[in-house]
Amino acid sequence: MASSKNALRGAPASPMPRVRTVIADRYPVVLCGLKSILHAENDFIVVASCCDGAKAMEAIRDLSPDIALLDMQDAIGLEILAAVRSERLCTRVVFLTAAVGDRELVTVAAWGAYGVVTKDAEPEMLVDFLRQVASGRLLPLGLLDAEHSWQQERGARIILTEREYQIMELVSEGLSNKEIGRRLNLSEGTIKVHLHHTYQKLAVHNRTALAVSTLFRRAKIGP
Repeated sequence: MASSKNALRGAPASPMPRVRTVIADRYPVVLCGLKSILHAENDFIVVASCCDGAKAMEAIRDLSPDIALLDMQDAIGLEILAAVRSERLCTRVVFLTAAVGDRELVTVAAWGAYGVVTKDAEPEMLVDFLRQVASGRLLPLGLLDAEHSWQQERGARIILTEREYQIMELVSEGLSNKEIGRRLNLSEGTIKVHLHHTYQKLAVHNRTALAVSTLFRRAKIGP
């Protein structure tokens, strides 16, 4: 019995599960860049890299990755997103794009995407965001404003009050202004004033962007 206990005690610890990722982009050089970024992280593994939508969809079906990072080109990305949703696959779809407008954001949000990241984003921001998606803590979309505020915070210290930080955290939990007011014993009008000031300081324009910005900040400085 003692020997078996010693054997168990000396057994190597099981490795932490890595975030299984499928990446897809029409440009091979972009695929190489994405693979290089994710391969440098111990908690990610690229299980497939694809140059077209059909191969990406096949990989998602066959490999059941945690995340699919897709080039948002034409309607192919939306077709994959629709298939993931209709087939109830567990993969979380994230789009990578050169540029996107508000209408596209609304569309991919309605179809169930977990986010959009621009191709000029810093690699560390992309990795931080994908970690948030993998953890299930990230709210859908609104990332263009959030990315801007995250970059802004890196370059200059933005001073928020303790109350503004409290409200940001509660917004990131999905609470409404009324629910936040009840939690903090403040009027709904007071919450709106604090949010207005926070939007101005962080240069964001909606609750979703503020929530995602909060999660980016949390990922950089810890809980």
